[in-house]
Amino acid sequence: MSVALRERREELELVAAEAERARAGAGRLVLLRGATGTGRTALLEAAAEQAEQAGMRVLRSRCSPDQTSVPFGAVFQLLAHGPGFDSAAGEEPDPPGTPPHRGRPARLWRLLRSYADDAPLLVAVDDVHLADESSRRWLVEAVRRIDRLPVLMVVTERSQYDIDPPADGLVHALSPALVRTRTLAPLSAGSAAELVRSALGRPVPAEWVDDCVRAGAGSPLLLRALLDDLGGTATEDAPAALPDNCAALYPGSYAAAVSWWLDSAGPTTTEVARVLAALDDDEEDDEKAEDSASGGGGGGGHGDADAGLLARMAGADPARVPGWLTAMTGLGLLRPGPGGRPRYAHPLLRDAVLSSWSGALRQAAHHRAAEAMLRRGDRAEAVAGQLLRSAPVGEPWATGVLLDAADLAVRDDRSDDALAFLRRALDEPMPDARRSVVLTELGSLEYATVRSTAGIPRLAEAMRLPGLPRDRVRAAVALGTALARQGEARTAIDVLRGLENEHLTGHPDLVRTVQTASALLSDHDPATRREVYRWLRETAERSPRLVGTAGQALLVRYESTAGLTSAASAMRRIRALLAQPADPLAEGFLLGTAAAVAQWADQLDEAERLVRRGLAGQRPSLLHPMHLALQNVRVDIAAGRGAYAELLADPGALSPVAGRPDPANAQAHALIALVETGRTEEATALADGFDLQNPYDSWELNRFLYARGVLRAATGDPAGALGDFLECGRHQSARDVVSPVVTPWRTASAECHLALGRPRQALALAEEELRLATVWNTPRVLGRALRVLGTATGGRRGLELTDRAVRILRQGADGTSGGTWEPTREATRESARESAREAPSEAPSDGDGIAAPGGEPVETELIPALIAQGRRLTAVGERARARETLREAAERAERLGAVRMRESAEAALREGGARRAATTRTGSGSLTASERRIAELAAQSRTNMEIAELLHLARRTVETHLTSAYRKLGIRRRAELGAALTDTGSRSGPPGGTQA
Repeated sequence: MSVALRERREELELVAAEAERARAGAGRLVLLRGATGTGRTALLEAAAEQAEQAGMRVLRSRCSPDQTSVPFGAVFQLLAHGPGFDSAAGEEPDPPGTPPHRGRPARLWRLLRSYADDAPLLVAVDDVHLADESSRRWLVEAVRRIDRLPVLMVVTERSQYDIDPPADGLVHALSPALVRTRTLAPLSAGSAAELVRSALGRPVPAEWVDDCVRAGAGSPLLLRALLDDLGGTATEDAPAALPDNCAALYPGSYAAAVSWWLDSAGPTTTEVARVLAALDDDEEDDEKAEDSASGGGGGGGHGDADAGLLARMAGADPARVPGWLTAMTGLGLLRPGPGGRPRYAHPLLRDAVLSSWSGALRQAAHHRAAEAMLRRGDRAEAVAGQLLRSAPVGEPWATGVLLDAADLAVRDDRSDDALAFLRRALDEPMPDARRSVVLTELGSLEYATVRSTAGIPRLAEAMRLPGLPRDRVRAAVALGTALARQGEARTAIDVLRGLENEHLTGHPDLVRTVQTASALLSDHDPATRREVYRWLRETAERSPRLVGTAGQALLVRYESTAGLTSAASAMRRIRALLAQPADPLAEGFLLGTAAAVAQWADQLDEAERLVRRGLAGQRPSLLHPMHLALQNVRVDIAAGRGAYAELLADPGALSPVAGRPDPANAQAHALIALVETGRTEEATALADGFDLQNPYDSWELNRFLYARGVLRAATGDPAGALGDFLECGRHQSARDVVSPVVTPWRTASAECHLALGRPRQALALAEEELRLATVWNTPRVLGRALRVLGTATGGRRGLELTDRAVRILRQGADGTSGGTWEPTREATRESARESAREAPSEAPSDGDGIAAPGGEPVETELIPALIAQGRRLTAVGERARARETLREAAERAERLGAVRMRESAEAALREGGARRAATTRTGSGSLTASERRIAELAAQSRTNMEIAELLHLARRTVETHLTSAYRKLGIRRRAELGAALTDTGSRSGPPGGTQA
């Protein structure tokens, strides 16, 4: 059965019944109505063949738009092949006012009767809505008179809802008793699918069939044309889906069928259909339109296809557009999309509607849409979505809308959208000063999201344009940041100095900001760094005001890493600087530097608060050295807490960044996290992903060298690890970074020397580390140095050192006061002299002068210290105490998720002849600090997005931590968090300890 005759059995049976009735002398009209493409013509032909087989004579007429001006043209087609036609038709038309029972109509009627006298007739008229007016009147009058003749009239008529109101139908003035009407429905999905399968003749994927059904939209015309185009493409290797554009179809029957459907609907309907397709195309391109389209009031999205907007864009009657949308949805050409708004049933159908529309007309429609949406108060992003597809408007409102939309996209972390809006904004006229601002933001985004070199030309262009001094500083800082990250720190500083010398006269606050940025960017080059910090120190000694609070904070940071100050002293100075008023442009530098110093001082909560403040004040779409610095401090905080899940939650940390051959700080920490969680194969793959033959000489490279050394040591390559640690040390020393607060390469190297049987070298490095750790004077660095020195020393003296390391680190982990070791009188005197130089207000400290971190966790150092203590105890024969210590280490490692340290503790237990005790795997005590913090916020009914914004984390990180917390707490719903977190029945760890 052909496409058009599917599901048409009832109509054919009706015609057959009426034909039988007509042969008995009782004629009637059967009207077959339907939308364009529903198969009216094919059904009429089938009815005619059926009548001929039953012995009826068939008279045929097919109306067309070309004949509407020819009087009786349709009737002439019916009767032209019979005897007497010439005399009935006449050579001249009847005079005006001739009654229908006289003249030509009467002669044509008599001719029809004469045909009926010879044999029963079936009069088949196709597309009667296109007939000339004379023929329509004659047919209506004939219907009134055939009820006693052997004549059946079967007529097809288009009955589709169009924007322009249709003319009266053929039967509007006829009695219902004279007419049998059938309206042809679209093909059902099941029938269409069956037809596709049978037409292709071989098995094809279900998705492919479903696509064909949707593209055919229940229309036999469209489905037949689509199948003709597909032809032999439906092989066993047929694609899983149809193409989205008609260019992929040959020979083009489908596009031609859609064009016929549009022509049949009229110009106004065609315009509305094309506008809808253009808006639908916007929504298809922008998967985020669902969020915009679902907003109430003025919140329509890029694909906002409501009736009012369509009517304004197409210049159509707004009262009829809703009806057209409803009708097209009923026919299957449209389907409800996001927010319930109509969309084309398949992208291929939408493309076919658009294919015959010129680009200029399409752009003009988008321009009209933008204006209409702006007038009705739609969101800036919705209006800007239309402007993206229009030609330049040349009016200020367009620029404002595009920039507002870019701001919203930046706020929502949708950089691709922001890039599109900013690029389009540059097509509009704007003053040079404003263009410079747009170029700065666009260049920053392109550098960060497209590729590392993409944004530099934009930023350089922004620098060349005139602008306000503050805006020029932002552009220079952004360009300098991009250049420094490319290994061109000297060029970056030259850019900043050039701006300072030429354009900032009379702006001392901006000069200080440029100088601070120069100092920070110099971290990417050792020689430049020494030069810049020498100038900074000399200037600060003469007049601290000349370097500002941010510059003074950088000096505190420098002294902290150079081993010239203690943690307590550094934090007092940093807090004093934070209490002073800060210029908005310099505040980010101050907060980021302060956060780094606080993190080194084991003040992790304070550092985290500073990071949140700093990130909240940063515009992420502007390249700024402190934005990345703040993110790095946040990663350092997570590493200090042993939050391995958080470090590994970001997919970008587990592979090289596109366009950046050198490793980043987050990847270094992720490498260590992989090692500590027992995923050494993944760690090896990550480390091997970088070619460090000719890397940029950055501090991040040093961090990665240290991390790779940790991996090599963990996988049984102490010689390779030692090479990495020593190389890290050489790079750091070239930057005057000697304190162990950054990377403890000396203690790591000492452990490698011990593994290689070189105790003398190990002792020298461990003693030097302890000397420097004593200057900084925090539990973390002191405990680590004491642990390694104790291991290198051995015997009872080594046990004493590791005992003191554990006591110091317990103080850091538990917030309790404990004794510490006084290594040398010289170190104590130096610490006392430094304290005397400081202000009277001091940070909290324990009885022995070590800055107490206020309960900040140092589990990552306490666990290896416990293991070292346990091994020392085993070595001197105190096995019972050793087992207790090693079990505590294993339990703490279990709670932290530190697989490597847990295995090390268990190995030490086995070596001492003991078995490891069960550890806390579930209950509130098993949560890490990060998991508990996030779980508590979730228990307060905060959403994952709110928690992510509050803690400045990725949403995926929050979800990862919550999943882990649910598993440990044995719950499945958020509502159970509150009770589970207050659970006191879970194991709480050994005496004197707290849960991580």
